[in-house]
Amino acid sequence: MTDETEIGNQEPIRLSEITLNYKFSEYNERLDFLDKIVQESKFHLKMILKGWGAFEFSIFGVGVIAILLGAWDLGIGELKSGGDYNRVGTEGMLFLEDLTLILTLLSIIAWIGFVIQLFIRFPIMRENLVYMIIGMIAIQIGYIYTYASNPSFPENLNIGMLAPIILVNLIFAFLVIFVVHKAVSETRDVHVIERHAHPDPRVVEIAWKDHSLKLWSAGLGIWMLLVNLFSWSSSKSIALRPLSADATVFDFPWLYLICSILSIFLLIHIIWYPQFMLGAAEDRIQSVRAREVSGEINYNNVKDIQGICPICKEETPAIQKSNGKITVPCAYNCGGVGVPGSVCNECEMTLPTRFNCTNCNSNTTISSHFSRQDAW
Repeated sequence: MTDETEIGNQEPIRLSEITLNYKFSEYNERLDFLDKIVQESKFHLKMILKGWGAFEFSIFGVGVIAILLGAWDLGIGELKSGGDYNRVGTEGMLFLEDLTLILTLLSIIAWIGFVIQLFIRFPIMRENLVYMIIGMIAIQIGYIYTYASNPSFPENLNIGMLAPIILVNLIFAFLVIFVVHKAVSETRDVHVIERHAHPDPRVVEIAWKDHSLKLWSAGLGIWMLLVNLFSWSSSKSIALRPLSADATVFDFPWLYLICSILSIFLLIHIIWYPQFMLGAAEDRIQSVRAREVSGEINYNNVKDIQGICPICKEETPAIQKSNGKITVPCAYNCGGVGVPGSVCNECEMTLPTRFNCTNCNSNTTISSHFSRQDAW
């Protein structure tokens, strides 16, 4: 994909080169999507094993430590006992045990370190990381507000109880789907169009496959679900005070620990993959609209490119569209136009792949009539 796929001096591994020993589509063609998911999963796993080093795993380790310091009593019993539920706000903070306060501060420091490490390691995703963190915090505030008003939620459920959760999820979805996902996918599109333009449409098609974001998008959706799960479970585990005599799964926030640790891993993967795929090719991840506003691109000014004879520089009938696709007129003057080597949609004859120049009579391939951009 990029120079970052070259680990050491090894040849880069591309998604299109990943083979499967077992294919679901062999039994049912409608299961082809499962083959694509397995293929991308295999590719992502290979790239993580080859590309992730001490820095990436240290980021994950710091995130896990931050979670444990904030959620585990470590023998203090502050959370497990329910704490002093008669004291709230600043009054409650003043009566915290010293070790409890120390663990809280250490957890905050670890979270700050976690975010700083992400900012340092993945520079082109910094802006989008901010949006994701804002959305994650909003979800947690929504559940905290809901349980603060209704400790027994979801008992006696009504729309009023769900309003804060619905509102923060709308904000979360907007930031993650319509800002982050859109920016990454459209930056990928611009990258493929500009960096992988080629006269042969089959090469361009392979480039699109190599830059697939299907599994990354699925991971983004799973991460959003996990954020909701750990926000709900953490709020639920401390909402009822005093604790009931009946033991429940929420007496200790195991679900929070599991979901939050998984979400940390997915967050690193979500931030890492665009950086890995695009490398140093892009200064930042932006949507097409944002690029147009900033003046970086203007698709309205993109024009078709006329073919030029590589020998005498005379114009030829071949045309390269703004998306990199080359079209030629039919040699039988039927008015048909299409991709070189394909069947004419008018007379059903094969469209030419070579042209005789009317000026110098040279016979050259159509692909040589356009200057190639270096593959990146």
